[in-house]
This record gives sequence, C-alpha cells and structure tokens, in this order.
Amino acid sequence: MTDQIPDRDDLVGRATALREQLWTDAVEGDRDRRLTDRVFSAVTDAGLMRLMTPRRLGGYAVDMPTFLDVITELGRGCCSAAWVTSVLNVGNFVVSLFPEAVQDQVWAQAPDASTALVLGSPRSCIERVDGGVRVSGEWPYASGSQHCDWVAVRLTSGGSDSERPVSNLVLLPVHEVDVKDTWHVAGMRGTGSGTIVIDEAFVPDERVLPLLPLLNREADQVVDTTHRYRNCLTGVFGLSLVGPLIGGADAALDYVQEKAPGRHIAASKYANFTESPAFQLDLAAAAVLLDTAKLHARRIGDTLEEEADAGGNPDWPTRARLRMDSTLAAQRCRETIDTLLTAYGSSAFAETNPLQRIWRDINVGSRHVAFGLGIPEMIYGRVLVGRDPREVSYLV
Repeated sequence: MTDQIPDRDDLVGRATALREQLWTDAVEGDRDRRLTDRVFSAVTDAGLMRLMTPRRLGGYAVDMPTFLDVITELGRGCCSAAWVTSVLNVGNFVVSLFPEAVQDQVWAQAPDASTALVLGSPRSCIERVDGGVRVSGEWPYASGSQHCDWVAVRLTSGGSDSERPVSNLVLLPVHEVDVKDTWHVAGMRGTGSGTIVIDEAFVPDERVLPLLPLLNREADQVVDTTHRYRNCLTGVFGLSLVGPLIGGADAALDYVQEKAPGRHIAASKYANFTESPAFQLDLAAAAVLLDTAKLHARRIGDTLEEEADAGGNPDWPTRARLRMDSTLAAQRCRETIDTLLTAYGSSAFAETNPLQRIWRDINVGSRHVAFGLGIPEMIYGRVLVGRDPREVSYLV
C-alpha cells in the first residue's frame, strides 16, 4: 500500500521540521494537561504515527535505531509530544503482534490509526463468554489516551496457590471505553495520561493475545515467526521511553549554551557565564552525562537489530541488560537536567523559562515504573549470579 518507505534521514527531517511547533505549543500542552490538537495533527500528518505499523497496511515498520532517532528529535521540541508519539507507536507495535485479521481491522481503512497501551497492574474483572471475554476495569496512566483510536490493556486472572496467573492483552476501539481525567501531575503533563475505564465490554477471542509468552522467550508460540521484533518486547518498550528524555535533555543543553554568552553572573567579575570555570565544569559534566545516556540507548537499538537479524531470542542476561540500559539512560538524563539547572541558576525555575518544564518532564518520565523502584537493578543482579529474573518481575 506504500509507494516508498521513507528512510531514516527523511523521517528525522520530518521530526526536525515539527520542533518549532512542538516547542511553541508545549506551554499550552503543559497547562491543559494534553497535547494541542495542532501538535497531534502535525505529527500524524507527517506520518510519524506509522513508525511501527506494518508496511503492508501503509506503515513504515522502521528499525529500532531510526525509531530512537525520530523520537529523540521530537523530544527536542517537547518531551510530552515525543512521549505520546512513542507510546502510541509502541501500542501499534503490539497490535502488529496480533493476527493479520486484527491488524486489518485497525489499519486497513486508517493507516494513521494509533493505539494507547497500558501494561500496568489492572483493577479489572474478566468473564469468559461465547466467542470472547467480557471485560470491566480501570487502567491508569494511559499516555496518549486523549488522541488514540484503539486501546490495548493487560488483563490478569488466576494466581491462586494452585493456579498460575494468566495475563492477556485485549484490544478495543477507543469508542468502546471511557477516559477518566486523572492526570494531575508535576511533569509530562502534556501526555494526557488519563485512566481508561471499561464497563462490561465484549472483546472477541481474535483480539485477545497471551502476554506471558511474549515476555518469557516463548513468542513463537503465539506470534507470526516472520515478525522481526517478536522476541524483543522489553527492549522495544525501554527504548521507546528513553527517547523523549534524551531529546529533552539535549534541548536543555542547547538552551543553556545558547543563553550563556548573554548572561552575567551576579556579584562576580565574570563578564558572562562562558568565562566562569564553574559554569564550564557544570556544562562539561552535563554533556558527558547526556552522552552516556545516548550511548546506552544506542546499544539497546543495536542489540535489538542484531537479535532481529539473527532471528534470535535474547537470553535472560541480554534481556536484563536491555532493561538496565534503558534505566541507566533515564537516570543519566535526570542527572543531566539537574546539572544544567544548577549551572543556569535560579532563574531556570521561572515559570516563563522552558528549562523548568523540561526539568519537570524528565524528572517525572525518568521515574516511570519501567525504570524505577530498583526492579531493573535487581533483575540484572539476579541474572549475573545465575538466578531466574522472573523471581523479581514478569517484565524482563
């Protein structure tokens, strides 16, 4: 259905062309706790909701380094816009794991359709009925839920002493759910990450996909074996979340450097910030921290490509390292922005200064559960001593 698949330079160029609009509208998105319709339409019109959509249905199915580069570039304009674009594309990636008949339902008539994905702990109930399941529940932190066309949520049942928990992903059109306005947070406010509410919705069996095989190195049991990234879910998830943070930190570094020559340090003899050794040291520290984040993110993308090219199934140490890489990248982005605001001074926290918004966005985004609570470190440490990481988390 596509005439020619755009290459990496084309797609990054499209993201670059959007940066000024994203930067301008970030103030409104932060205030209103959702992306402006202008921004979402601009991203969609640029084809950037097709990054992970199958090519046979009008998508681009880009490689992972290209995906990272595009999302990072969007993050240089607005962390929230990059986050929503990334998460909705990863939702589309998950849809691409469903049977082709389901993919056709989503994209055959709407190649720009996007999917909000929630993997968090569900407050839900599920009833088996003829031909499918009936679902009720609430799923918070649904980034992109203000603009998506479909939603994919995790359902868990069982889990008693005599029964293993069963986790499935279920896919519904957004018009069959409600979105509750619960996103009142300090940062990443523009992501509009409200709560998905489902009230006795019927989901046919074809739109129910077992989740644990995708996470337990058993994807070939439930997914078309021609899918390049079927065995790399956690790597794809982690990479998608660090791109917006790296982009935001990069924009902040540029902003601080750009403003430095025209700013005087009060009560000092330096003509401007660039003459101050203390400022130079802070800037160097921030740049190195950001480079470290970029290197770890790049390693995730490269590893995913190597595994996909080999048709491989990453072993537990590799999977644990991928999650640790994304966690370390997120932490280094947070340290970068903290260092830059110290270097810039207290005026960075003025409400009119974009640095404070980026600081809030990165400090919230870098504490996403994928990176936090010590779980990635425990998983990695456990595999390094030969233990099963699933003793810590189902998401490895």
